[in-house]
Amino acid sequence: MARTMNIRELLGAVPVLPVVTISSAADACDLARALYGGGIGAIEITLRTPESCAAIEVVARGVPQVAVGAGTVLTPDDLRRAGAAGATFAVSPGATPELLAAAREQDMPYLPGIATASEIQQGMAAGYDCFKFFPAVGLGGPAALRALAGPFPGLAFCATGGITVETAGSYLELPNVLAVGGSWIAPADAIANRDWRGIEARAREAVALFLPKMPR
Repeated sequence: MARTMNIRELLGAVPVLPVVTISSAADACDLARALYGGGIGAIEITLRTPESCAAIEVVARGVPQVAVGAGTVLTPDDLRRAGAAGATFAVSPGATPELLAAAREQDMPYLPGIATASEIQQGMAAGYDCFKFFPAVGLGGPAALRALAGPFPGLAFCATGGITVETAGSYLELPNVLAVGGSWIAPADAIANRDWRGIEARAREAVALFLPKMPR
């Protein structure tokens, strides 16, 4: 995926965006290859460990066919570090005016997080029309997203937070949901055990189950 791909195009290309926390950058390329082998061409590496930016960098260089993004981006400095490491996109659990402005200045495809209608309106005022709905389960799940479609037609969401293989389909069948973020495809224990075959199998299962349900 090209660096110039916007966030809607990127999310529209995957049914599930794997959200991962990597403790060792040495595992990052094998993880990305496993996901790609299962049909998923994007990964969100959260900025929660000292190895996060190094992991983004090795995937960007070693597995360029996978769009690697930075998650848990909390500050403009996080955004700059992610971009310097080669991140294709960035994701936040929320957003601030400073982050919204920095992402536009850096020309980084950016998915700001929202939890309320007021936050959506603030994001729209800054020029955004695609948001992370987080934490999805705690905010009311598919019913909440269905309700938001009324006052906010034309907006798109990636729902993340508490979603499982059993519940992902109920989000992806909604016209305003482009993708879901989830950790079940590449959970921490599978990464620690280097279970690349298991991760690839779960990625393949997600594509088979959910790609037909995605709005096009």
